[in-house]
Amino acid sequence: MEATWRWTLITAIAPVAWGSNYYVTREFLPHDAALWGAAIRALPAGLLLLLICRQLPRGAWWWRAVVLGAMNVGAFFALIYVAAQLLPTSIASTIMAASPVALMLMAWALVSERPRLVPVAGAAIGMAGVAVMLLGGGGAVSPLGVAASVTAMVSSSAGYMLAKRWGAGVDVLASTAWQLVAGGVLLLVPAVVVEGAPPALDAGAALGFAYVTVVATAIAFAAWFGGLRHLPASTVGLVGLLNPVTGVLLGTLLSGDVLTWRQLLGIALVLGGILAGRIKARIPVRLTASHLSHARSG
Repeated sequence: MEATWRWTLITAIAPVAWGSNYYVTREFLPHDAALWGAAIRALPAGLLLLLICRQLPRGAWWWRAVVLGAMNVGAFFALIYVAAQLLPTSIASTIMAASPVALMLMAWALVSERPRLVPVAGAAIGMAGVAVMLLGGGGAVSPLGVAASVTAMVSSSAGYMLAKRWGAGVDVLASTAWQLVAGGVLLLVPAVVVEGAPPALDAGAALGFAYVTVVATAIAFAAWFGGLRHLPASTVGLVGLLNPVTGVLLGTLLSGDVLTWRQLLGIALVLGGILAGRIKARIPVRLTASHLSHARSG
């Protein structure tokens, strides 16, 4: 039980860092450079983890790293970059609130983890909280930005479950590094062809990329894949709801606005959904044990 909560807290690092990534990308990173932005984020992070773990892929992991790098890194990073530039921070992050459901469905299809009632109920409460936060948020909604967010969510959910399915016996830091390096390399050629030379970076953009690379990518992805290795997908998906909470808090507080009652209520519902999804139905188990005891004594 203690180990489960420890891994839950470690996993929480990822959605909190990703929620802050929306604000950093929108406020500090160059516009109209989604591919270069994704490549600059992914490749250095992967090389950093590779330097730490000092392991190269073996056997099937050469092609698996490419597949997972394309799904979890290449396409995902580029689409999230587009969404962060086109949508307000709160809206961009709250659209990803459907990720627990997507993750549960992908887990059912790819790793045979059937959705259970309690996590599904927790996800429903959390998504209701996100809806309340979204209703309280302002800003124009770009259809292209929404499409980018949804596509990123579906691609990454499938990629995360494939990583969980293939990851047995492989060091988490190593497999995370391989995915990030593969995804970053896959982004380089499209970045040059579509966007030309890398964007010029001022001091703010350089610091922004440093944060995004180290915190929101290297550390966050290592924590996320570690959580997927040790926890059910439903638990990881619920913890992922901290992403929109972080996005709304940063998007509101750092812009100088005051949190509305809708946003506060939504945050409370999200946190309640996460906690509710972690509750295990112990009462029926005790009743069953008691009944068995009486049956034996009779």
